[in-house]
Amino acid sequence: MANPPRSHSSPKPVVVIALCAVVATLTIAADWPQFRGPERTGVGEATGLADAWPEGGPPVRWQIETLGEGYGSVAVMDDVLYVQGTAGGQSVVFALSADDGRTLWRRALGPRRDQDQGAGPRSTPTVVGDGLYVLNEAGELAYLDRRTGEGRWQFNILERFDSSNIYWSVSESPLVDAERVYVMPGGRGGSIAAVDRKTGETVWRSRELTDAASYSSLVFTEVGGVRAIAGFTQEAGVGVRASDGKLLWRYEAPANGTANAAMPVAGDGLVFYTSSYGVGGGAVRVDGQGSSEEAWFQSSLQNHHGGVALYGDHLYGFFGPALGCVELASGEIAWRARSVGKGSLAIADGKLFLLSERHQMGLAEATPEGYREGGRFEIEDRGWPSWAYPVVSDGTLYVRNWDQLTAYDVRAEGAAGNP
Repeated sequence: MANPPRSHSSPKPVVVIALCAVVATLTIAADWPQFRGPERTGVGEATGLADAWPEGGPPVRWQIETLGEGYGSVAVMDDVLYVQGTAGGQSVVFALSADDGRTLWRRALGPRRDQDQGAGPRSTPTVVGDGLYVLNEAGELAYLDRRTGEGRWQFNILERFDSSNIYWSVSESPLVDAERVYVMPGGRGGSIAAVDRKTGETVWRSRELTDAASYSSLVFTEVGGVRAIAGFTQEAGVGVRASDGKLLWRYEAPANGTANAAMPVAGDGLVFYTSSYGVGGGAVRVDGQGSSEEAWFQSSLQNHHGGVALYGDHLYGFFGPALGCVELASGEIAWRARSVGKGSLAIADGKLFLLSERHQMGLAEATPEGYREGGRFEIEDRGWPSWAYPVVSDGTLYVRNWDQLTAYDVRAEGAAGNP
């Protein structure tokens, strides 16, 4: 049973390495333009996908081993993939052809940052219009022309906002709308900041919120008619008003104070937060006017950094070593299953695409009725955990595995071996 509720109070010059400036401009269905998909929820729009995979997995369309170091996943737009990695001691962003994985262009953002859990970037680029917004592990935020890689502006969010890097490096992916870019530098001057999308000039900082940053990315949600940004600092699940950064809610129960990495998940006036290290997950009910009340809390719902997705009325994610399905409204656990083991996931066409940190890819049905597996296969051990989230776009499953990126044909006809 879920525990009872508790109440809570309220640019600098750039250099482009142009390998090829020709980028397709045709629009395709079911793009994946940012971290965790079109709406940043872990749910994609692709349809016509296979219900089951053959032994050994779906057909491989192509594979490259040129990304260097890093844990970021891919963004997909107009037959081009955008992904971060390293090359020549630099932290870089690549534009790749979705047809064959060849590099169209690459651009360095600055020196790579080393770390005991693996060097290189952890973030995923964000595509808005003709722009590409990229944040690297050292805090360099850049706005590029996504077709050519040409830089429009770049600055370091830690330097500008008088903050410092977190232990395992900046890991968030920038949140972008038509006018602004939102990031979480953390610190006494305001944990969350907004800058103008076109100029890079600072628009606001959340002065009421001074927590240190953590490893989670920001996400938009609307509560009580107010457009808000939900985030997870080192100390609390929080929400600020998107227009000016005013603090709307603060929910400390799910925070572990060490590494809050899973993104908030919002739906029906509730925002769900979860962390590991012995803490758990809970949902807070918010009204957009500064009031909040815990709806439920479950100490067993500990998601480390593989994320949780809301599909229908239920949450899906890895809680500890097991995959789980949980009703958002009540916190009741519908089912748990070992599946492929602790990892990350994406949802598309009513299916769970499951990537274990120990290099196993799985497929299951997204249903509260029980765990129904459609296949699994092993991927190569590249010497580091498989921590990048899987991506499903236009009938293709993209799996980033350290320096390697593999494209699998997961269409109903493709996975069956028919062209």
